Amino acid sequence: MGDQGPRVAAIVLAAGAGRRLGGRPKALLQYRGRPLVEHAAAVVREGGCDPVHVVLGAGRERVAAAADLAGCTVVANPGWAAGMGSSLRAGLASLPPDCPAALVALVDTPGVTARAVARLLAAHRAGAPLAAAVYGGVRGHPVLIGSRYFAEAADAARGDAGARALLAARAAELELVECGDVALPDDADTPEQWARWAAEGG
Repeated sequence: MGDQGPRVAAIVLAAGAGRRLGGRPKALLQYRGRPLVEHAAAVVREGGCDPVHVVLGAGRERVAAAADLAGCTVVANPGWAAGMGSSLRAGLASLPPDCPAALVALVDTPGVTARAVARLLAAHRAGAPLAAAVYGGVRGHPVLIGSRYFAEAADAARGDAGARALLAARAAELELVECGDVALPDDADTPEQWARWAAEGG
């Protein structure tokens, strides 16, 4: 997909400690026979993102040793405990200066597919400065942030809010991209939620 316009980067937020999952970093949960962070990175790459930046925090050394992130830029977020906002800021700060946009994906949404990623990239190529996947009309992840909003997104990213404040402030410029027919929005925050994903992932 790289020949269809400027390359959009991906930021995979994978720094969380998985406190509600018994303290296991979500990045290391096994999904389809590999660490979940590998799956997330592969999905955004297959969807057309390049480069892929992966933000690690909790258990960073363990994740880096166990997961094959070859071809990815690994971004360390020593302030990960402050919440997702700190990881978004770290990811945005790591992007190359000529990056036209960034697709922000969460490590704990294994139901997001490459087809959903590709739809957001298509919306960007068609002129959308901001885009978000929606599922049955309900906004979810991933989201795409044009470079003109990088500084604003970083300023607004506090606690666990991530890009939420930016999307609310710029609602008039946000394109909602329906992905409910090609992906699932559910995340994995609890052992019960993860057990379902692990079973489906084989």
